[in-house]
Amino acid sequence: MTDLREAKERGYLSKLPSYNSVFRYLEAETLTPHLYGLIATSSLPLKAIEADFAVDSSGFSTGQFTRWLDVKYGKPADRRMWLKVYLICGVRTNIVTSVEISDGYANDYHYYKGLVARTAENGFNMKEVSADKAYLGGENLLVTLRQGAIPYIPFKSNSQIQTNYGPKSQLWTRMFHFYNFHREEFLQHYHKRSNVETTFSMIKAKFGQRLRSKTLTAQINEALCKVLCHTRSTRIEILQGCFSPA
Repeated sequence: MTDLREAKERGYLSKLPSYNSVFRYLEAETLTPHLYGLIATSSLPLKAIEADFAVDSSGFSTGQFTRWLDVKYGKPADRRMWLKVYLICGVRTNIVTSVEISDGYANDYHYYKGLVARTAENGFNMKEVSADKAYLGGENLLVTLRQGAIPYIPFKSNSQIQTNYGPKSQLWTRMFHFYNFHREEFLQHYHKRSNVETTFSMIKAKFGQRLRSKTLTAQINEALCKVLCHTRSTRIEILQGCFSPA
């Protein structure tokens, strides 16, 4: 309410809404697809700037707890619940081009494909995509290549080009050799992935790492609002810098 009162004093709002109005909107499932769309739309003015991207996930805690068994002492205890936010961002501007949200225990691997595909569908000319080992897999390598980009995902210590079921794909084999025989060059591209960690740090520093909403739908919408606010503020700062007088 303090933020809303300040917004009204500055003329951003003509009428001060009730705090319950904000809660009701956040709890509306119909709001979720609009937030996804706004995040994608807000990134479009930077299509001419961004060509290299990075993918990762991060957790946002909630005010809810679940019961779990303490492995060390065998006693039940409370454990805070959280949501995982997956996003893909440009490494030059930290603009978010696509986002997904899941519960705190989902497998990261399965969210990579959608993030990359939607970024390409939005018109970004993708050249590189960096991600950590959690996203390593033949499908993710292939979907990146299909969008005209090179996947810089490091291989695990037990990765092989030959399995009990036969040889891996040609794409897997070439990237495996590139990773092992040109490690320094590979890592120069891969380390651009640190920019997605910077993006999460920016979001949490400005808008907090805790979700205050109580219901799942409201928590998802609140997390999307944090990403949307980051994307819009980042875009405005960049565009203002481009067109400001020298």
